[in-house]
Amino acid sequence: MSSDRPSPSVAQQASTPKLHSPSQPQPSLPELLAPAGNWECARAAIENGANAIYFGLDRFNARMRAENFTEADLPDLMAFLHQRGAKGYVTLNTLVFTEELAEAEQYLRSMISAGVDAVIVQDVGICRLIRHLSPDFPIHASTQMTVTSAAGVAFAESLGCQLVVLARECSIKEITKIQQQLADTNFSMPLEVFVHGALCVAYSGQCLTSESLGGRSANRGECAQACRMPYELIADGKPVDLGDTRDAQMNQRRYLLSPQDLSGLSVLPELVESGVACLKIEGRLKSPEYVASVTRVYREALDAVRSEAESWSVSEGDRYTLEMAFSRGLYSGWFNGIDNQALVHAQFGKKRGVYLGTVKDIRTPQHPQSSQPRRSRKHPDKNIDKTSRFSSPEILIDLQAPLKPGDGVVFDQGHPDQKEEGGRVYGVSSHGNLTAVTFGKDAIDWRRVQVGDRLWKTSDPDLDRQIRKTIDTPTPQYRDTLILEVYGAVDQPLTVIARDSDGHTVQVNSAMPLAQAHSRPLNTDILSTQLGRLGNTPFQLETLNTHLEGEVMVPVSELNRMRRVIVQSLLDERSKPHRWTLNSTASFQELMPATPGRNEEQTSVSP
Repeated sequence: MSSDRPSPSVAQQASTPKLHSPSQPQPSLPELLAPAGNWECARAAIENGANAIYFGLDRFNARMRAENFTEADLPDLMAFLHQRGAKGYVTLNTLVFTEELAEAEQYLRSMISAGVDAVIVQDVGICRLIRHLSPDFPIHASTQMTVTSAAGVAFAESLGCQLVVLARECSIKEITKIQQQLADTNFSMPLEVFVHGALCVAYSGQCLTSESLGGRSANRGECAQACRMPYELIADGKPVDLGDTRDAQMNQRRYLLSPQDLSGLSVLPELVESGVACLKIEGRLKSPEYVASVTRVYREALDAVRSEAESWSVSEGDRYTLEMAFSRGLYSGWFNGIDNQALVHAQFGKKRGVYLGTVKDIRTPQHPQSSQPRRSRKHPDKNIDKTSRFSSPEILIDLQAPLKPGDGVVFDQGHPDQKEEGGRVYGVSSHGNLTAVTFGKDAIDWRRVQVGDRLWKTSDPDLDRQIRKTIDTPTPQYRDTLILEVYGAVDQPLTVIARDSDGHTVQVNSAMPLAQAHSRPLNTDILSTQLGRLGNTPFQLETLNTHLEGEVMVPVSELNRMRRVIVQSLLDERSKPHRWTLNSTASFQELMPATPGRNEEQTSVSP
């Protein structure tokens, strides 16, 4: 990698993962939790391996600009998630005012009735209200509770929480310390950490800047992204030179409050080793393509870590996918401790993508000699005159990432707050140690491009198409496992007991008794073939155990019918909402401080 690259990449931060030796017990794999701002994002998460999603309703969530779901969506959404073996958590993670408690209580009743798996809460008063309404509805303490110690975990438990999302500023060393302190006191509480996505410059996301500057409270879901703006630095009444001393070609480092995006991929084995119960991906404002690509990268990485492949490391392909999904630069956050200069490179506060290299030269190729007039030919995919490449300038760059015709790029002159040149690449060719890149005629204003500009890839249509296939596919990409137990004897029905990984169990009997087989009796192979044809269902056969007495048979059509009944019965069982306890007569008003009566003696102090 060239030193021109503005910030450390995931690959550059990666080290040899610390994996368990065969003699050590293998830790359980953390749950992978993905964001969902709408239905398409929910499907994108599930089809790419998320164990659970978190989402907001149209009030009281910290991402009010997301499309979000409604109370009416909850039954169908939870049925969809549970049929796919996934969980759904609602974010009710803003501060709630007194006059809003009646509406908040109604939201909570809807969640509890719909069988939501848990609610993510910041407000301590809301925790008390939930426990007043229901003794068993799960509460997850939001990262905005700022829990950074075992004492904080114990406080969350006293509020009735069943899981704590630690503050994002906790390092792996501190997470491990908290786990050890909890174990020393025989106290058990699942811990969750953010593993990927945007970082807030404010501690644990409790930003007051947005409200101070623009009257929009981040703690009420209306963040104005003040941290992504350029700033000047004044010390002792004088402006400080913010020039980038690492690169004379770059201009001011003005994005002083904009952290790079978090990527914990390089420390994934250590996070698994720490014993955290859940890894959370940030991004309820992001697109379905972002949710799909980031979730898939972490799903495949977690599965690789579980297999304890000693050769596992962050691949160039994974790094590329994450940077193309969304990247202001990827960094390991606070997982390895505090390094503010690395965390905030201050060069830009918006999505860049994949760094391609630096413009080394700009030149206009000569038209080839020909006595015959050249006919215009059209590019097969783009409506571009192919002869234009002989009159339009081309750039030479020190290419450091894959680039091909059709990709979208942008030129970075160090002024991200101003209009930037960019467009689709027309041609890519090798010129010794450099790469020539051409564009369509009039696609670029070459007066605004100069040697020394950095080039970023912002779009990869081929990758986008691959990601869309994982979202739009009619076939479930990730399936739950089934264990089948088969019983039967002559003149008795064939009985199949099916069990999924969550413990849902159904029993299906054949509509006719088993007959004596004179040829091709039922065996494990035949049963596995017929009962294992699970096609577009969210199941796959893992194990089939037979307990048949003698040589028996039943028509294949009956096996097929039984398979369909098994699938539908399991889906019906899984889609049933959780039956949380709900006190129908409880009210938030019973938790309000008593108001002194008119006839009660009151004390006042006068000046």
